Amino acid sequence: MNRRFLTVLLFAFAVALGASALLYKLITGRMEQTAAPPTTKVLVATRDLQLGHLIKDVDIRESDFVGTPPPQAVTKKEDLVDRGVIGAIYQGELFLESRLAPKGAGAGLAATIPQGMRAVALRVNDVVGVAGFVVPGQRVDVIISGNPPNARGDQGTHTKTILQNIEVLSAGQNIQKDAEGKPVSVPVVNVLVTPEQAEVLSLASNETRIQLILRNPLDTEESKPPGTTYANLFSGKKGVPEAPPVGGSAKPRRPAPPPPPPPAAKKEAPIPIVVEVIHGTKRGLSKFEEEKDKEGSEGKQ
Repeated sequence: MNRRFLTVLLFAFAVALGASALLYKLITGRMEQTAAPPTTKVLVATRDLQLGHLIKDVDIRESDFVGTPPPQAVTKKEDLVDRGVIGAIYQGELFLESRLAPKGAGAGLAATIPQGMRAVALRVNDVVGVAGFVVPGQRVDVIISGNPPNARGDQGTHTKTILQNIEVLSAGQNIQKDAEGKPVSVPVVNVLVTPEQAEVLSLASNETRIQLILRNPLDTEESKPPGTTYANLFSGKKGVPEAPPVGGSAKPRRPAPPPPPPPAAKKEAPIPIVVEVIHGTKRGLSKFEEEKDKEGSEGKQ
């Protein structure tokens, strides 16, 4: 083969290869610039942080966040240290204001209580606590059983729903942990209620038996069950009979009105005595009163 032709062919091949490599580099460079979105420095959790945990420096690390971080994301470390966790935060997750207690509120169960609400502890067992299925975040109804005052004795125990759609703050274990970092088991369920509901629960837990009824968190409609009694389980009746008034099982009778006074005896008019008087051929009639009436009239004179 002609050496000159071979040289030209190799030179053309080298030029084409170089141009292809340069074009490939330019295209891929532009694609990388177009595909790579901007990143932002954010703060994420170094480990799983449970409800009630107090955030320290070791729980925070800096990371690159692709795109724009959420508006609630905390980007300053000094805004996180010594704040309580009111919603579980998992490893690598952003710190959001909605899952953190306010500054100065501390940690533990108290930091998870919203303003205007109260946490009430209820002593439970496996039956009352729905066999362990009552966990933080669930919604429950509260049912009481007992004998109300002035109730009819033949009705037996009464049962009634007193509260509905109540949020559970903690269940079956303390919000704090022991020295080994393990939860402390206690037969207590803490529920989130209003101050008025707290008074109702306090009285009910002391005077009646309480049971928690698990409900669907999406079912927020409150029903109006009439309640029932022990006697109704056998009779098939519904509802609770009205309690009799205080002081007896029947309404008090009103005293009978006094009998009317006897009518006054009417004074009988005296019967006159009629005497026929004959004077010759004339006849006449003369009337005379009784002798006693005359004596009475003469005494009055």
